[in-house]
Amino acid sequence: MRRRARAPAVLAAVLWFLAAAAAGDADAGGLERAFPIVEPDYGHTKLRLAKEGLEAIQRIKTPIAAVSVIGPYRSGKSFLLNQLLSLSCDKGFGVGHMRDTKTKGIWVWGTPVEVDIDGSIVSVLYLDTEGFESVGKSNVYDDRIFALATVLSSVLIYNLPETIREADISRLSFAVEIAEEFYGRLVETRVKGQDVAFEPAKLLWLIQRDFLQGKSVQQMVDEALQRVPNNNGDKSIDEINQIRDSLAVMGDNSTAFSLPQPHLQRTQLCDLDDKELDPLYLKRRDQLKQIVSSMIKPKVVQGRTLNGKEFVSFLGQIVEALNKGEIPSTGSLVEVFNKAIVERCLKLYNERMGRAGLPVSVDKLQQFHDLAKDEARSLFDKQHFGKHHAAQSTSKLDEEIKKVFRNFGQANEYQSSKLCEARFSECEDKMEHLQVLKLPSMAKFDAGFLLCNQSFEMDCIGPAKESYQRRMSKMLARSRALFIKEYNNKLFNWLVIFSLVMVVVGRFVIKFFLLEIAAWVMFAFLETYTRLFWSSESLYYNPVWHVVVSTWETIVYSPILDLDRWAIPILVVLSFLAIYWRCLGGRKGIARSLLPLYNGSYRSSNRQRTD
Repeated sequence: MRRRARAPAVLAAVLWFLAAAAAGDADAGGLERAFPIVEPDYGHTKLRLAKEGLEAIQRIKTPIAAVSVIGPYRSGKSFLLNQLLSLSCDKGFGVGHMRDTKTKGIWVWGTPVEVDIDGSIVSVLYLDTEGFESVGKSNVYDDRIFALATVLSSVLIYNLPETIREADISRLSFAVEIAEEFYGRLVETRVKGQDVAFEPAKLLWLIQRDFLQGKSVQQMVDEALQRVPNNNGDKSIDEINQIRDSLAVMGDNSTAFSLPQPHLQRTQLCDLDDKELDPLYLKRRDQLKQIVSSMIKPKVVQGRTLNGKEFVSFLGQIVEALNKGEIPSTGSLVEVFNKAIVERCLKLYNERMGRAGLPVSVDKLQQFHDLAKDEARSLFDKQHFGKHHAAQSTSKLDEEIKKVFRNFGQANEYQSSKLCEARFSECEDKMEHLQVLKLPSMAKFDAGFLLCNQSFEMDCIGPAKESYQRRMSKMLARSRALFIKEYNNKLFNWLVIFSLVMVVVGRFVIKFFLLEIAAWVMFAFLETYTRLFWSSESLYYNPVWHVVVSTWETIVYSPILDLDRWAIPILVVLSFLAIYWRCLGGRKGIARSLLPLYNGSYRSSNRQRTD
């Protein structure tokens, strides 16, 4: 009974094992084909990940190395990959013979090739990329594909037909620049405070050409990458040399190899066996396989290798960065794109400088300039593309900032001159007004002089202040000298008028005899003695005159009373009091209390006449 019970269990286990093995074979067989891992969006301008191909990569547990083939469309990239993988066209990557490109985006061969590198098993992925310069695509899309392949690959095969064009060098340089830039930005967000250098793929220049005219392909590549002499300082030649300098990041990782045409009938290659192909091609193909195998190294990011899941994660981050970044097209080159960044930086610089609020002092404007320049340079460093090409854009940015700063300096000088001129004119008007005081006062002039000078020093700012300070000093000194000269003359005339007024008041208004006598003495002294015995200079420097001036200043101006302003109201009040004194005071006998008084009425005398 026990044996009968065990039989169904053993049979079930066997069936499960066979089913699992069959499923494993089915999965392995299902991976032996090409899968898309990156596809173009609907507008063929950006990239998106393909889930099916990524799932195939995520299964890989060992370190990954990627071999990518890039180049113009219809240049035989897919056929070359099939040759490297020893696959026929119907089993390997799709090969097209039409004018439109067959491969869209980036495709991967589902079954990685496992190789032993330094005692470790490495899974090698072969990537087929969409050819550039095809119809119906933007240059930006081509550059994203090119840059993505440059970042992902351990070995980058640059497949070129016939020869190396300047456009091919420019495109490769541009892709390396973008790859290096985005790699740097990605690493900066993940590794803080560490200097992680961009590790470019090993580059293989593959030239499909039958005849090299006595030169090796390595010589042809070296000559194409040599700097062009530029003794005349031609800017176009400088740009060409900058493109070559940017490829220095590839270092000694560059190799050149030539591959002859496999057959004259290129459209029938997929229908031909190896024995029908050119023997020289077969020999060179085998050599190419060995060269590619020797160049393969695991992909290293931030100092460590990547397995399947980590490779997919890295791929997703790069695609996201490329789609977010406003990257330029190769046709415009890095400098043209950086021109737009320079304009944004200049806009930021202008905004920051606009906060200065002109006019300001020269030192303060320089401080605003330094802060604004630092912000603009920081923005440029974050957004510019290319470490080698950016030098020209950096110089351009500095030059433009200097021009803008010069304009701000001129505007600051104009605004400063305008403000200082307004304050200077106000002070000039004030000084002219003080010159024509009805009752001249040195104390009032000095107070106005000090107030005017203080307001000028406070309000006049900027580069024009120094020159206007000199003008202000000269104007104030001239006004003071003129005022002092006129002051003594006016004061002397006022004293003469005052003595005559006191004569009239003492005789006819209040009839105060002593007041009239004193006024007459004062008038006679001013008009005769001073003119006969004192010159104007000796009068004004006489101690007696200083006493007169002090008394006059005390009466005319004080912080409490400004007699020049209140002279008319006070005169009206005094006139009213005088009339009251004359008309009403006499009736009440007030005038009799002041002696001696004028009394011209003898009829009212009580004295009796004698015989």
